[in-house]
Amino acid sequence: MHKSMGASLYVPANHKDLLQIANGEKLPQARSLIFCTEDSVADRELGWALFNLSVVLQNMRGEVPAERFVRVRNPEVLTRVLAMPGAHKLTGFVIPKATRQNFEAYYRLVRDTDHMLMPTLETAEVFSEREMESFRDLLQSPGVRSRILALRIGGNDLLALLGLRRPRGMTIYRTPLGPVIARLVTVFRPHGFMLTAPVFEHLDLPELLDQEVSEDIAYGMVGKTAIHPSQIGPIEEHYKVKPQDLAAAHAILDENSPAVFKMHDSMCEVATHRAWAERLVAQSHIFGAHGAL
Repeated sequence: MHKSMGASLYVPANHKDLLQIANGEKLPQARSLIFCTEDSVADRELGWALFNLSVVLQNMRGEVPAERFVRVRNPEVLTRVLAMPGAHKLTGFVIPKATRQNFEAYYRLVRDTDHMLMPTLETAEVFSEREMESFRDLLQSPGVRSRILALRIGGNDLLALLGLRRPRGMTIYRTPLGPVIARLVTVFRPHGFMLTAPVFEHLDLPELLDQEVSEDIAYGMVGKTAIHPSQIGPIEEHYKVKPQDLAAAHAILDENSPAVFKMHDSMCEVATHRAWAERLVAQSHIFGAHGAL
């Protein structure tokens, strides 16, 4: 579990308060910030957005609680951002529309830096299990694997490829993307790659957001993209660990526990539940736990 997981807030790189947000003076509750130069910035505004970003990188503080990433538009924009004074203060970069074919163009630019990468899965290749397996194999290459913080799932782009938009009355898992996300989990998670869930674009449906984040967690998502500050709290509330689950996790990790035992009317099996228990304990250290039993 990385401290950037949970809610990651997208902020357009041309936002007038970008420096205050980057320094934690505004939206201090954000633990992960992604300054976007891609879809949230119109073509005509890209020059201004990059200028604004350059001023922010030069002036933002190096040590703040939030991790800060830039979602670059293409390798050329990544080259420009890396050349900006202060770029070393970034945790890393979000790669849009990442594929096996274009990944190397991005990776070679950061190979000699300390930056982490979060490729976004949002192209037609995502619908091919064979293509995703090939991409996974590439990401497991020596030197590359340690740089991959997580893989982000671009739900809106994937729905657009199907000529669809997220309905207002159902979670993403009840659309054609439900099976797609499930397949991404089974392709990447057994090999140690973390996945983050798509945005929830309807700001006036908090109950449906709650339902979707619960389903995100059931699918093993370690975080979710937020498009508005009001979504940060509700998303991260779900990442607080239930005391009953935390107690079970500690019991599973206890070296004196039997191989199989009953707790809270559920079977706990040390060999098969250890990975879950370790992840849950780490999650509790970041997000805390809900109130007492």
